[in-house]
Amino acid sequence: MGRFGYAARGVFALSLILLLLGVAACSGESSSGVTEGAGSGTTDSGGADASGGTSGGMTAATSAATNSATTGTTAQENAYNPNAEVGPKEISNMTPADGKKPDEPQPLPENPPEGVKTYPATTNDLVNGEIEYDRNPPTNGNHSPMWQNCGFYSEPIDKKTAVHSLDHGVVWITYRPDLPADQIEALRPYGDEKYVIVSPYPDLPAPVVATAWRNQIYLDGANDPRLREFVNEFRISEVSPLSGNRCVGGVGNPDA
Repeated sequence: MGRFGYAARGVFALSLILLLLGVAACSGESSSGVTEGAGSGTTDSGGADASGGTSGGMTAATSAATNSATTGTTAQENAYNPNAEVGPKEISNMTPADGKKPDEPQPLPENPPEGVKTYPATTNDLVNGEIEYDRNPPTNGNHSPMWQNCGFYSEPIDKKTAVHSLDHGVVWITYRPDLPADQIEALRPYGDEKYVIVSPYPDLPAPVVATAWRNQIYLDGANDPRLREFVNEFRISEVSPLSGNRCVGGVGNPDA
């Protein structure tokens, strides 16, 4: 082969190398190895991509924490929140049934008795028919159009009317039906107080449970000193949307 043949072969080889380099440069890969121009798969820093992963350096732990915060799961529900406020979807401007000015609510305590849990705000609509609650006893949510009269009850009451009373700022003390008789009698005087309901509750998760709107505590028994503290600090709570609307003129006939 002549020198011109070798020169032609060299030009061809050089052209092929340049062509291959151009293809690599236009392949769409950035220096980080993430394909650009993928359309909806890219997000702002820290957002989720179209495949369900995360971008911007968000770790799996951060993602899990975000999910927990937005769904109100265990991490959030196991903590007391002294800064809780009436939820944006909760009705708070309803006139009391007796037409009188509501009683003045009190702020949430800074240092409540140990074991108090604060639950997320939901809605407090008036609903006829069955209502499913996330907790037993329920702490908040939609409820019956009628509220439960305050007092001591020796028989279980309708949870839907009790939740309406919680909305008014009531503390609902529930006890296991098989609680020793002397402890049940120790609870009876609470029924004589304003904004307190006492009633048995089947399958209770603790011997005694005290509940206010969005706040709850499990107690060892009627003589647990935390009960007195909870009643004093959480009745007519300002986090109850209709706090101060009283609990008379509703349904139920408490024991004399």
